[in-house]
Amino acid sequence: MLTQHNGLAKTSAKPGKTLLINHFMIDDSWYIVDLPGYGYARIGKTGLEKLQRLINGYILNRPQLTCLMLLIDSRHAPQQIDLDFMQMLGENGVPFAIIFTKLDKISNREWQNNFKAYKARLEQDWEELPPIFATSAAKGTGREEILEYISQINTQMAENKKNNQQ
Repeated sequence: MLTQHNGLAKTSAKPGKTLLINHFMIDDSWYIVDLPGYGYARIGKTGLEKLQRLINGYILNRPQLTCLMLLIDSRHAPQQIDLDFMQMLGENGVPFAIIFTKLDKISNREWQNNFKAYKARLEQDWEELPPIFATSAAKGTGREEILEYISQINTQMAENKKNNQQ
């Protein structure tokens, strides 16, 4: 959705198909890195543990990581696995934004109810909520907002780099 390039990243109707880390260079200046999901693959306990080590190793040992975009299916109420993952990110100082996906698959009322439930649940543990975006790949909803956010991050990174060189 972000690149408007269909087929750039393979998707599946079944979650858990991405088992590798995929890098996509954007505008010869920054990367989108597609990580596997962290709990939905049907590959057995050993496979899931290996996948979790891969994901956590990448996230926790990547100084170049400027923002993890956590994709959450907007059709569901808060899931403990998502809340646990956010807690791990926060405890490790990993900057992240929440991207609610698939808005086109539910009614606005259902979306509002799920969003309120997530927000209420997050506010129990977090003083300040991460940036939150609502998206639909099918309709392009949220695309401009996310790209603007990424642009702000890239601008800040460039300023920081410039200031550190002086």
